[in-house]
Amino acid sequence: MTAVRQDAWSADDDLMLAEVTLRHIREGSTQLAAFEEVGERIGRTSAACGFRWNSCVRKRHEEGIQLAKQQRQKRNYLRKQSFASVPQVSAVATAETGEEAGKSGVEELSVEAIIRFLRSWRGHYQELNRHIKTLEKDLKEKDEEIFELRVKNEKLSREVNNAQTDYRAVNDDYKTLIQIMDRARKLATLSEEEELKPRFKMDANGNLERIE
Repeated sequence: MTAVRQDAWSADDDLMLAEVTLRHIREGSTQLAAFEEVGERIGRTSAACGFRWNSCVRKRHEEGIQLAKQQRQKRNYLRKQSFASVPQVSAVATAETGEEAGKSGVEELSVEAIIRFLRSWRGHYQELNRHIKTLEKDLKEKDEEIFELRVKNEKLSREVNNAQTDYRAVNDDYKTLIQIMDRARKLATLSEEEELKPRFKMDANGNLERIE
């Protein structure tokens, strides 16, 4: 358990509190984590370190705080750019390196990570090629099916046009037949009327006599 000290803060204590807190700000950590680290080093509680920082030390390091924030933003930006360029390599390299490693070790692990990334990407590329070939095959089959449907549609269109032509011819013949039948019916009616119409002749006395 961290000991609770009642003595006054020394200049070295304030300097350590400032350095550790600025480092945590610069690295994107929290001030609470900085206070806990300082408390473990100098034997004070994190609450006491936080109170000292906010009440006294912070005011003397405003410029350092702004600089640490700018460095944190730049660091986050560079990290995002690095992850955006080769996200899988960055993830593998970060997982394998863990804490801060030596320069040569980081380079060696990064090369291995890049090799693994390229191998995995080659498999992914081959898979994409297979998928593209499958899509091209499907597209070719669809084109052939569309061509067959177009030919069938043209054939049906010709058959429909021929049927419409035949229908118009039959319809015209039907109308002509109806007209002929109407004329024949009218002629038959007139003949019957003439046959039924009474006929008369004049006798020797000048009288009209009906002829049966």
